[in-house]
Amino acid sequence: MTNTVARPSPPATPVSAPRRFLRWPVRGLVANIAVLLIVGYVLLAVFGSVITPYEPNEVGVGPRLSPPSPDHWLGTDALGRDQLSRIIAAARPALLSALYAVLFALVIGTTIGIAAGFLGRLWDGVLSRFVDLLFAIPEYLLAILVIAVMGSGLINASLAIGIVSVPRFARIARSSTLEVAQRSFVDAARLCGRGKSWIMFRHVLPNIASPIVIMTAISLSTAEGAYAALSFLGFGVRPPDADYGSMISSSQQYLLTDPWIVAFPAIAFVVLVLAFNLLGDVMRDRLDPHTRTASGA
Repeated sequence: MTNTVARPSPPATPVSAPRRFLRWPVRGLVANIAVLLIVGYVLLAVFGSVITPYEPNEVGVGPRLSPPSPDHWLGTDALGRDQLSRIIAAARPALLSALYAVLFALVIGTTIGIAAGFLGRLWDGVLSRFVDLLFAIPEYLLAILVIAVMGSGLINASLAIGIVSVPRFARIARSSTLEVAQRSFVDAARLCGRGKSWIMFRHVLPNIASPIVIMTAISLSTAEGAYAALSFLGFGVRPPDADYGSMISSSQQYLLTDPWIVAFPAIAFVVLVLAFNLLGDVMRDRLDPHTRTASGA
């Protein structure tokens, strides 16, 4: 009888965080639903002018307050405009507002956070107090103040929402930078004579990418909700252009008599926010091992 000795299996080759992020597949029911919904809205935003059955701003294409029918699938509003066409057209400002606001907050907030966490001392004190000041002002009040100075419109409303969102990105970037700055590869870069700016954007930024990406995905739904609220108050796109907040605002008086005028734009808005929320949950579960859930996303 011979004794066989099992050969030890070779150690698994570790996969670096950037490579693991690039290999991350979109899988799972929740992830697929989120991606399909967002892709659908993107297609509506890009090809909306081609697929709308009527001109979105054209008055009198049908009877006033017409219920859903074969000619107007989602009915018409108080001016006889086709609801389906306007809901499709509203997808573009909805996506652009969230994108502009989050991109602005991402760039400004991440830069402030990395500078405060890495430079320390005076820079940390000044930048942190600036972020605390923004946190101290109620978000919607700050957004309305910015719009009052700059005027209403899609770009100005998005900028106001971006300013409100800067502190969140700054806090996340600062706390992550404080952790990364203590690691040995940062000390090695300093010993090699690398400048602070080079270290911050070559070593620190890639290693804090995961929490920043998670915050970006989560902030999309927040930004879209904030823009809809500002649009409801009349600070969004200028009439007669359509967006979900202004459509709900202008039709709320017909809620009891002609509820479809309010219901369909509200459903379109809720589905978009839900898609962004699902995307944020999926990104958090994939990239943050401390908050993974058993949802099967």
